[in-house]
Amino acid sequence: MKLWITRPLPDPVIDAARALCEVEVRDETLPLTQDELRRALTDFDVVLLTLGDAFSGDLITAVADPRCTLLANFGVGYNHIDVAAARARGIAVSNTPGAVTDATADIGMMLILMSARRAAEGERLVRAGDWPGWHPTQMLGLHVTGKHVGIVGMGRIGQAIARRCHFGFGMAVSYFNRSEKALGFAATRVTDLTALAASVDVLVVAVPGGTDTRHLIDGAVLGAMQDHAHLVNIARGDVVDEAALIAALDTRSIGGAGLDVYEHEPRIPDALRAHDTVTLLPHLGTAALEVRVAMGEMAVDNIAAFLEGKPLPNAV
Repeated sequence: MKLWITRPLPDPVIDAARALCEVEVRDETLPLTQDELRRALTDFDVVLLTLGDAFSGDLITAVADPRCTLLANFGVGYNHIDVAAARARGIAVSNTPGAVTDATADIGMMLILMSARRAAEGERLVRAGDWPGWHPTQMLGLHVTGKHVGIVGMGRIGQAIARRCHFGFGMAVSYFNRSEKALGFAATRVTDLTALAASVDVLVVAVPGGTDTRHLIDGAVLGAMQDHAHLVNIARGDVVDEAALIAALDTRSIGGAGLDVYEHEPRIPDALRAHDTVTLLPHLGTAALEVRVAMGEMAVDNIAAFLEGKPLPNAV
């Protein structure tokens, strides 16, 4: 059995994979090209892929006789894979939920604080040598403790962010989700996303990516937000209409934004980068060694089960 790992991964993950089967590791850090995507399906039995490796329905259908029978995704989000098309060709798909939850929630909480308290703006000021010294009205931001947070998407990550907000900062929690959630803390489900946006001080986006959620946060949602409120996105970049966000920032109809993901990443519009009221991170959601190792080990566990003919622990 031949396994292709499409990006460099931590050594313990590579070692665990090599204990299972023949492994080829791609040295490139950028997503697979179209030729490489076709090679993945024709030359390997299993592919351990990740964000940006776009296995579209057209690509999967176009390969006449795919050798690949498992796409083991390194990450919880899998909107870069057409799962229905893969299944139709006899290709299973797995992902790595759970391993990413706390790390991503930590980044969400960090962005809430950085955006509300203008941390990135202040850091730039100090680095530029332009800080004149402390004074009572310098860089006044939003005090987060005791405020109202709205969570868009109350899955594992959304719940983890909500817990941090509730227990750590005494925030009132409301959320938008397809169904009611049984939670171990007070939280109110709001069935109208625009109404949620209008009522909160911080709106956090934590829904899965995909066609159903593309531009879920659009001009209407952003327009409903209060002028002091902050938007935080740790989901997928295209969940937020980036042009509408820039317009909201231009008119100062929202207080600011904290972003870890972008609609066309790694490309970020100049207009977005120019705003001091935006905190921009380079997709750091799971960027901790122990987390990436745990993700990789979960992906390898899926591969091991597949090779043994057992049910996938994390089938999509």
